[in-house]
Amino acid sequence: MIRNKKDYQTALHRLGEEEKRLEDHRKRLIKAGLSSYKVNDALKPISSLKEQLIEDITCYERMQLGEIGELRNLHGLGKALVALRIMQGLTQRELAEKLGVHETQVSRDERNEYRGVTLDRAARILDTLGVELKSVFEKAIEPINQHKKRKKPKKTLAPVKQREAPNQDRYRHLL
Repeated sequence: MIRNKKDYQTALHRLGEEEKRLEDHRKRLIKAGLSSYKVNDALKPISSLKEQLIEDITCYERMQLGEIGELRNLHGLGKALVALRIMQGLTQRELAEKLGVHETQVSRDERNEYRGVTLDRAARILDTLGVELKSVFEKAIEPINQHKKRKKPKKTLAPVKQREAPNQDRYRHLL
């Protein structure tokens, strides 16, 4: 996950290098006489870094635009806190100053996606960012612990029709 402009610029640069490396590799494979099908097959495994970079860059650009998504049962709160800082255009240093903590604290928290953050601390970060989190409690379709108590329906087998063998009379003398 890209967390700042420097990482974003580095990812863009790495993406350019990766595209160039893949194109050079493609040319070598074609020159070696491989069919386009085999070239594509050979490039699939090494294309994963490029695909990951594109995904990370796109995610960062969405965060800058404020496209954070929905939070369900506080899952993803850490990523949302990072995204909110990015959306506000704040650096980790600026957020740290506003929170009254050292920049390394914010960097470490974001690297760990605020894993284990207390609700008080998350609320303080949200307040500092000027963001209000609204909650709506909805009844779950099925309570979490109830699925173990629910009885499974009994399986019943449909009666099997006996098939008559073709040319049944032909084999009657064997009975």
